[in-house]
This record gives sequence, structure tokens and C-alpha cells, in this order.
Amino acid sequence: MSDSSDPTREGKKGFSRRGFLTSMGAGAVTVALPARLAGEPPPAAQVIQDGELSKVLLHINGREHAALVEPRWSLLHVLREELGLTAAKEGCSRGECGACTVLIDGVPRYSCLTLAVEAEGVEVTSLEGLMEGEELGHTQQAFAEEDAFQCGYCTPGQIMAAEGLIRADPDPGLDDIRTGVSGNLCRCGAYANIFRGVARAGELHRGEGGAS
Repeated sequence: MSDSSDPTREGKKGFSRRGFLTSMGAGAVTVALPARLAGEPPPAAQVIQDGELSKVLLHINGREHAALVEPRWSLLHVLREELGLTAAKEGCSRGECGACTVLIDGVPRYSCLTLAVEAEGVEVTSLEGLMEGEELGHTQQAFAEEDAFQCGYCTPGQIMAAEGLIRADPDPGLDDIRTGVSGNLCRCGAYANIFRGVARAGELHRGEGGAS
């Protein structure tokens, strides 16, 4: 009498269904064994202690700055508190108002949402970097000419957003301007003058109507 309890016995049609599933299940369990059950310890997690400092080399406004920073520090914090470049303003601290806008490789970015350690190897330009000696840069001059501010708190971020737009497109239309500064809030509501300021900045960058 054959032993029907053997799930792997071979009958007329080969392995039984039960034998096949039993064998496959055992193989799957073997493959799925985690490395730690095979005697290999898991890699140790890297833990950064609170207050631990890392050295970074930042390129800001054409100059190199070596700084010791905590990995959690934002670029905005380092600019203002460590390097004394206070033009970028802290507003919402969550990427909504745009007061902290700087250029990173020519593109407007919120410095409150950018870690300082992320800024290594790129060129950072803050409002101070638009100055030409003691002279205002084109975009700064344009905002002054068009009275494109009221309280002025958002103005540094507005100018940096405009600067990034003009560098990408020196002759933007009104819709382009609205889109370009849409990430920057003016609580005073000076948008009409801001739009004129951006348009004037384009003229100055193109060499039309005099230069700053």
C-alpha cells in the first residue's frame, strides 16, 4: 500500500499539487530569510547628535565662506546668523511667503527650505550680491524707480525672484512677470508697481533707457 501522506510522491502525473506547493513554500521561506537570521548583523544606523557641527564651503556672492553648521540649519539661518548677510528675510519659515528668496545657480529658491549643507558646490546669490560696489544693480534700481514696495519687508525676495526671471528671459511679458513673482507675497498689495518694476528691470538689463 502506497504512503499517501508523502506530499512529494511522484504519481502518474508527476508531483502532486500538495507536494508542489509544499516544496515551493519551503523554498520561498528560505529565500525570504532576512540577513540577520543568516548571521549577518544589520548595518549600524548613522546617528547625528544634536549640536554636532559639519564643515561646509559655501560660494556666496562670488566669495567662498567656510562655516561650521549643524546639518539641520537652513541656508537662511546661515546667511543671516552666521555670515551677517541679512537682506534675505525670515517670514513664514515654510516656503509660502518668499521673503527669503535667493538665487541658487541663477534660479530663485526659498532659503528657508534649503539646508546649508545642500548649498555646497552651487553658487548662491543674495540681494547683497546684486550690488555693483556701492551702486544698485539693475533690478534694485528698477524697483526704486517704480516705487515697487511699501513696507519693504518682502522687497528683497521680490527683487531676487525678479532677478531670476530676467536672467532667464530679459524681455518677459506681463503674464510671465506675474508667474515669475507668484511665489512671493506682498501683504501691502503693491503688485501693480512690482510688475512695473520687473518690466523696468528687463529694460535696464537689455540696456534700454539707461543703466544703473
